[in-house]
Amino acid sequence: MYEENYHVYGARKMWKEMGRAGHQVARYTVERLMRAERLKGVQRAKSPRTTRPKAETERPADLVERKFVAERPN
Repeated sequence: MYEENYHVYGARKMWKEMGRAGHQVARYTVERLMRAERLKGVQRAKSPRTTRPKAETERPADLVERKFVAERPN
């Protein structure tokens, strides 16, 4: 099933597909077996950041006048 789907199915999709095929199995069992066989699904890529504000863009006034400086590291 994993090879048939181009190695992209993760545990949830594998579990759903197995249920459709008539196999009664718990999702956590599928997760455990996939971990044991070192099978991983493909994650979607992050969407690109399309808007980057310019440095000279006008910012709202700091009405509270907070100082964002740490005295020491946590």
